[in-house]
Amino acid sequence: MAQNTHHPESLLRLPQVLARFPVSRSGWYAGVKCGKFPAPIKTGPRTAMWRASEIDDLIAAIGN
Repeated sequence: MAQNTHHPESLLRLPQVLARFPVSRSGWYAGVKCGKFPAPIKTGPRTAMWRASEIDDLIAAIGN
């Protein structure tokens, strides 16, 4: 049985976020821009990451 073994404070790249939250890339960034989805953490000039715990919270909130 496969288990999700990420640490809650781990950081996810966009492909990992989109694998867990079924929305298009442009749809995700539109949601970030309007405040519906969490803002990224910039780890470099061309790198954005999201906290796994924030994505988990988003999924839980939408599921309720």
